[in-house]
Amino acid sequence: MNEINTANEKPLRKGWTTGACATAAASAGVRALLDGRFSDSVTITLPGGETPCFELSRTERAEDMATASVIKDAGDDPDVTHGAEIIVTVRPGKAGAGVTFKAGVGVGTVTLPGLPIDVGEPAINPMPRQMMTEVVSVVAEEFSVAADFELTVSIPGGEALAEKTMNGRLGIIGGLSILGTTGIVRPFSCSAWIHAIHSGIDVARATGHDHIAASTGSTSEKTARSLHGMADTALIEMGDFAGGLLKYLRRNPVPRLTIAGGFGKLTKLAQGAMDLHSDRSRIDFNNLSERLADLGADTETARQAAEANTALQVLELADGKGLAIADAIATGAREVALATLAGGTDVDVVVVSRAGKIIGTAR
Repeated sequence: MNEINTANEKPLRKGWTTGACATAAASAGVRALLDGRFSDSVTITLPGGETPCFELSRTERAEDMATASVIKDAGDDPDVTHGAEIIVTVRPGKAGAGVTFKAGVGVGTVTLPGLPIDVGEPAINPMPRQMMTEVVSVVAEEFSVAADFELTVSIPGGEALAEKTMNGRLGIIGGLSILGTTGIVRPFSCSAWIHAIHSGIDVARATGHDHIAASTGSTSEKTARSLHGMADTALIEMGDFAGGLLKYLRRNPVPRLTIAGGFGKLTKLAQGAMDLHSDRSRIDFNNLSERLADLGADTETARQAAEANTALQVLELADGKGLAIADAIATGAREVALATLAGGTDVDVVVVSRAGKIIGTAR
């Protein structure tokens, strides 16, 4: 079923992961290698039992190889790989080797520990590997041959697309990752971003960092990097997904966490929001008014804050009265983070202006 966007009641289309697309292409490729023919489309079974049908974009057959591709449709999810061509080339493998994987053009290679794939391996995650192995094995059994095949996965333009992801920071060099645990991209679930947050934490832990910084954007990340002299592998761009970060750190703690972000985003965190996106959480201006009153604001100032339209408006109002509202927000955000983490990690919070200046702290 399609998801529903309650803001406008329009149905949102789900899409398919790079792993699902690669699985469909692998199924078509191995079948063509064995019987010399391609169909126009291929149906696969996803881990949850869904059976989507994929149209093939390109097909090529030679004596010892077969290539098929699928154009990724991410539905209505804001996914950088939407429209990318996922290509799988199938060749006979070494006897007894089973299904093996190679990174073609545009698919990255793992260079740092901490990911679920060994260093030196193509950045094809475990579930897509399992899905491709299963479909290849099914076709091989149908033709009564051993499932010994080499699969090379490529994404034209993938190296450029990877620059828009966190792959470089995770030590995935040369292109994109083949991802997906269910095969389905849920509209606006932003599962790829949350996956990158989790992977970033895993890499930071595996490379020995005892202090990481999570930021809501590039300006706050730059400030945190400068403040603490941190390496790229210790920096996590959490964006709006504070909950995705904190809940994963609760299960996989590090000794110290710095949270850096703008006043508006951290105001939402201080109010208990775990998703900081403007469509999914709102600033409580009455709460901001109460915080100003606690800082000594007069009745008129508190009233103006309660009736404000933006967080920046409240910040400017507080600054004009000499009230340290950014420090109060930092303290509130730290308290929410500590409560979510439930021990094991020390937290400090830095509130950063749009110009990159530190305007509030809590530790």
